[in-house]
Amino acid sequence: MTTHNTTPSIAHIAFASFIGTAIEFYDFYIYATASALVIGRVFFPQSEPAVQALSAFLTFGIAFIARPLGAVLFGHFGDRIGRKATLAASLLVMGLSTLLIGCLPGYDTLGTWAPIALCLLRFGQGLGLGGEWGGAVLLATEYAPAGRRAWYGMFPQLGPSVGFLLATLSFWLLAVGLSDADFQAWGWRLPFLASGLLVAVGLYVRMKLAETPEFSALLEREPPLKMPLAVLLRQHLRAVLLGALAMVVCYTLFYTATVFCLSYGTNTLSIPRQQFLGMLCVAIVFMALATPLSAWASDKFGRSPVLLISGFVAVLAGFTLAPMLSSGSMLQITLFLSLSLFLMGATFAPMGALLPELFPVAVRYTGAGAAYNLGGILGASCAPYISQLLVNQGGLAWVGGYVSAAAAISFLAVWRIGETRAQSMNECYDLR
Repeated sequence: MTTHNTTPSIAHIAFASFIGTAIEFYDFYIYATASALVIGRVFFPQSEPAVQALSAFLTFGIAFIARPLGAVLFGHFGDRIGRKATLAASLLVMGLSTLLIGCLPGYDTLGTWAPIALCLLRFGQGLGLGGEWGGAVLLATEYAPAGRRAWYGMFPQLGPSVGFLLATLSFWLLAVGLSDADFQAWGWRLPFLASGLLVAVGLYVRMKLAETPEFSALLEREPPLKMPLAVLLRQHLRAVLLGALAMVVCYTLFYTATVFCLSYGTNTLSIPRQQFLGMLCVAIVFMALATPLSAWASDKFGRSPVLLISGFVAVLAGFTLAPMLSSGSMLQITLFLSLSLFLMGATFAPMGALLPELFPVAVRYTGAGAAYNLGGILGASCAPYISQLLVNQGGLAWVGGYVSAAAAISFLAVWRIGETRAQSMNECYDLR
């Protein structure tokens, strides 16, 4: 094995950990955007508009059910055969599922088989993404020097910002360049088809990496566990549950601000699609800015203070949802979206270091991935659906309360976890 493969440069590690999450979250977000704009009309055309939106949001949630299963499946192999091959496999599963969604005929052609096939492919997207994040953050943090784990772990955390920006820009360009009829007929499929090229780039970069030094050192000391999941559930279940609860605020902020607000803004407030997508493009810049800032602060001051302060502000931010979104003012709505996504970046970035620090090397891929994706079920799978139900029953103030409650749950979980910054990656964090 060449020296280049055994000791990749910092730039190579950063790019390899970043590119996969950027691609996979691009795939994930184009579906999220499509579910708010067109999925209901293409795959559930016989329903009323409100029911179409609810049906589309339910298909959106299916992937979050699959993500913990993907975390367990890919985590099993990631903890047994290594991070490199498992990361390539997860990217391939995600990419193929996305490409096939772009090729899938709608209800008018396949009838009830169309939404059934859509749900299966959406499940495939969830499986792939479930295996991606855990491996990407381990690729970064298991190469990181002491005192820099949050900064290294920040690179895969930047992937969602860039992936979302690419996804939103692609739909914005389609909104500007196509009529509504062309967009619904075939235009919405183009971002899904473009995913194939991005996946090829990601696979090329990933396959040039070697194993992380910590996993290689583990294999030299002892054989891998036969059943990492069994050991994880027996010895580290509390860490999984607390890590998942700590993630809830990230997901709820993001998918409420993007999927629900996009649907509400275009359908209820009658804001033109291209205008609202442009507002989201502005807001996502604030998420991208918050990510390195929060990572730097969590290396300097600790994971816990950064997450507790951000979580507390997120509790307060929930109370601003109703007045700012219902104002109809483009400035106020953009400010709310920017605040929400800034807080999402602030709470999301330290997780790249905190979750791996909760688990020993032998079960780290499975544990970090399971906590991350279980948090997705709790915080995101039903967030647009619950928000739509709440706004139908009680108005926007109920949606804001939902966001505040999710932030409070994560605040308490982080407080219970305590500080992990000084923890050695060769040990298991003691949650007492």
